[in-house]
Amino acid sequence: MEAIILAGGKAERLGEAAQGRPKALVEIAGRPLAAYQVGQLAAAGVERVIVSCAAGQEKLFESALGGIGPEIVGVGEPEPMGRGGGIRFAAQGRREPGDVYALNGDELVDVDLRRLLDLHGSSSAAATITVVQVRSPFGVVDLDGDAVTGFREAPKLEEWVSCGIYVLGEEALSRFPERGDHETSTFPELAAERRLHALRHEGIWLTVNTPKDLRVAEEYMAAHPDWSAKGNL
Repeated sequence: MEAIILAGGKAERLGEAAQGRPKALVEIAGRPLAAYQVGQLAAAGVERVIVSCAAGQEKLFESALGGIGPEIVGVGEPEPMGRGGGIRFAAQGRREPGDVYALNGDELVDVDLRRLLDLHGSSSAAATITVVQVRSPFGVVDLDGDAVTGFREAPKLEEWVSCGIYVLGEEALSRFPERGDHETSTFPELAAERRLHALRHEGIWLTVNTPKDLRVAEEYMAAHPDWSAKGNL
């Protein structure tokens, strides 16, 4: 089993907190962010991880993420290709065809990757994505007509969103754009054909885009030192 980590992010919104690193290599609790993902992939049986990165950063990722278990292969984009284009380009570096994990390189998600693969394999889906519920950034006011009946602080919304962790089959990969975003092209097409399935994840989902996100991730890891012990690293 192989996997692709999409790691072309420049960490522009992190500013000085990134210390000049690509976003996927920003350290959280003393380890690069993507190292946690590689650890999760290793626990799921992945032996080879292809890192889609900016041209010239291949060795940087191979050095930073090597030694965890899986072979790390950096694939540099000759030019910005978008998320879908980056995954499609990196997929050319696989040793064998077949299903492949694909992950955004700037998130911490305690999803059960084996369960995701099993769900994909038990269906006729071309791709299976992981979805999560998000919390409202604001408090919510409950109304009955014009009467206020209560307040809820940052409740979970009913809708589900993709958190950027997938299992992709050959058909899905062949339909990814050469440039652009698969979540606005390929995935809507597969959804219309009912060829896109989803795993509902109700655990942790931490994105790392801003200094505040980085602080939240640091605090979470400090409060949960068992993350590694559970097989994530």
